[in-house]
Amino acid sequence: MKIDALLLAPPDQVAARAEALAATGVDGLFTFEGPHDPFFPLVLAAGTGCDIYTNVAIAFPRSPMHLAHQAWDLAAMSGGRFALGLGTQVKAHVERRYGARWSSPVERMGEWVAALRAIAARWQDGVPLAFEGEHTRHTLMTPAFDPGPLPSGPPPIWLGALGPRMVGLATAVADGLLVHPFTSDRHLAEVTLPRVAAGLAAASRDRTDLTVVGQAIVACTSDLARQADLDAAARWLVAFYGSTPAYAPVLATEGRADLHPELRRLSRAGRWDEMAALVDDDLLDAVVVRGDPAAVAGRLVQRYRGSADRVALSTPGGIAHDDLAALVTSVGAT
Repeated sequence: MKIDALLLAPPDQVAARAEALAATGVDGLFTFEGPHDPFFPLVLAAGTGCDIYTNVAIAFPRSPMHLAHQAWDLAAMSGGRFALGLGTQVKAHVERRYGARWSSPVERMGEWVAALRAIAARWQDGVPLAFEGEHTRHTLMTPAFDPGPLPSGPPPIWLGALGPRMVGLATAVADGLLVHPFTSDRHLAEVTLPRVAAGLAAASRDRTDLTVVGQAIVACTSDLARQADLDAAARWLVAFYGSTPAYAPVLATEGRADLHPELRRLSRAGRWDEMAALVDDDLLDAVVVRGDPAAVAGRLVQRYRGSADRVALSTPGGIAHDDLAALVTSVGAT
């Protein structure tokens, strides 16, 4: 089971951060669509020797052609170690933050994947570009804009998925599935993994056809004095996710369905600190993997070994390089 770390730093510090993270022994580095662009940092991380991927880049504000060029170049720069991780985001952000169209997210994402495959077939094998869908259309590719084939082949496409329909799409058409970090041992075992198995069976695919990237919100430190601060950052993130309707089923699985309406009400009022205070220790323990590196490693192995190929660590309060190195070593020894 591979362990991947979040690459997040101010733009002028990304290169140094990538090298420091690689030195801890992690297998991969990933970015997300947050305060900075998810693709630019991976340009600087491409030479570290780590696998690199977006986790996730928001698909709909970008055309499949833009995504194809970005993925192709990162795959070339990294020697074939890049994967394009895509997500949908929610309607409010797509329309009001990005100024893009939102409709039929599962169907639209399916078209984005199909369009990316068609573009890749043109560049890799010379297949004429003739993709015409309901939401996007790509029928022109002249030699001046064709980057040519990659020695490693087209980069894989991984989809972030939580709900049953998006999991069904990912298991049917994607190369990988990014399990959402807002989960619990119980929700993963009782809801997510059965959906993955059912989706693969419906698509007549083997488990080996799909890279499963487990994710976890982690509050890890060997310094007991820092644990409270990391827990506070994790509480805030749990509250943020819990206020979003798409993630309410995780709360329901943990018997906390009543918490979602209150978190949503407070989020609409901008009362973020009050939201975090509603995340009690029981919910924190159910969702967040906490403790020293050995304890966190043991919990990650318990949650994901046998079901995930790699695990991406979401560390809202940060993680010291020495602790990350110890965590990686402990997972490898377990």
